[in-house]
Amino acid sequence: MYNPKSLKAEEFISHEEVLETLEYAKANCRNAELIDRILEKAKLRKGLSHREAAVLLDCQIPEKNQEIYALAEQIKKDFYGNRIVLFAPLYLSNYCVNGCVYCPYHQKNKHIARKKLTQEEVAREVAALEDMGHKRLAIEAGEDPVNNPIDYILECIKTIYSTKHNNGSIRRVNVNIAATTVENYRKLKAAGIGTYILFQETYHKESYERLHPIGPKHNYTYHTEAMDRAMEGGIDDVGIGVLFGLELYRYEFAALLMHAEHLEAVHGVGPHTISVPRIRRADDIDPDVFDNGIDDDTFAKIVACIRVAVPYTGMIISTRESKACREKVLHLGVSQISGGSHTSVGGYCEPEPAGESSEQFDVSDKRPLDEVVNWLMQMGYIPSFCTACYRAGRTGDRFMSLCKSGQIQNCCLPNALMTLKEYLQDYASPDTRTVGKKLIEAQIPNIPSEKMRELVRQNLVNIENGQRDFRV
Repeated sequence: MYNPKSLKAEEFISHEEVLETLEYAKANCRNAELIDRILEKAKLRKGLSHREAAVLLDCQIPEKNQEIYALAEQIKKDFYGNRIVLFAPLYLSNYCVNGCVYCPYHQKNKHIARKKLTQEEVAREVAALEDMGHKRLAIEAGEDPVNNPIDYILECIKTIYSTKHNNGSIRRVNVNIAATTVENYRKLKAAGIGTYILFQETYHKESYERLHPIGPKHNYTYHTEAMDRAMEGGIDDVGIGVLFGLELYRYEFAALLMHAEHLEAVHGVGPHTISVPRIRRADDIDPDVFDNGIDDDTFAKIVACIRVAVPYTGMIISTRESKACREKVLHLGVSQISGGSHTSVGGYCEPEPAGESSEQFDVSDKRPLDEVVNWLMQMGYIPSFCTACYRAGRTGDRFMSLCKSGQIQNCCLPNALMTLKEYLQDYASPDTRTVGKKLIEAQIPNIPSEKMRELVRQNLVNIENGQRDFRV
């Protein structure tokens, strides 16, 4: 039985409810009256149920689909403005005891280069990322209790926060590691992490167990209930996602939204972020083996429907996707992207030796960060390196209440402009600096408060004079 308030994985992600949802959506894919009612509800910016959103995803009426896209774009602007938050992944170790058949880190892969960064290497990687201009990282590591115990992760977080290079500093570390215990989540919280991120990969239990044949990740229930343990451990910002291509996308879409409903129902706080990765080629992984891949148009509609259904959530798209694909979905709901990314262990300081690879997946968008920043600004977006909400304690229900009411806009635009100014001063190419200065001047009048506008103007001058890290 489907019960979003249950703490049991098979009740808040009910297989029967997913199947009934898919049948309901299929039966109503041309029901214009119902679709109109759902769109009217979505315009209230309060979100949709998984069943309502599934109807929109299945909608076969072209003019209604255009309404969905237009609404998604407007909702994104209403909640997140034209800001795009930038981050980079940092791979600490690819040692792993699991057997995930879609990931080259799987235990049986004997020819991938296995690596684990020392603390000195972590510091060098961080300095290289700081020299690019990054302020926010997402750390990644395979699941291996011997090589990657929680104490190693905690030590790496400490090293990251303590590494300062020139004007650079990492101000927020998000963590994407395997499902763990409440005690370990408490340790991560005490270490000052931002968001805890864990992808479900697939919510289809039978497929999940087949795709994870060995290792602790094989336990569907333990993995699916991880966010509840994280919340119990005090981490109030969590990020969910699926790996599209492993299972039928309609199934994953409905279940993903059921997970969001569950977090809201039990903890009063839905997912801080939702990620939408698609399976990609890697060391010994051929994505063509998986027959549930989705094309770019379907992918764009998924993004739009998630944005309409969960208007408050941050949406993340990585360098797995091409420049063209990323540009398309930026308009439809994405609010965070990675830039200048490497998915190998130790890939930022120096390239890997010829013939050696520790990458988790092939990167499609290989542009350096400065080019990504310039590209965003040329499209009218404000690249943001802001981490203010985490550091000011605006997390969990405090962030969500501000976001849902729209009040977060009073903080986000000023902080985005000030962190962009830091980037322009310290790291940007001459052309990017020129474009950025014009963008900042054009955006200052959009700050609602005259007092805040003057504060930002003064802080921009202070940044030019060498001061750093202003936030409101």
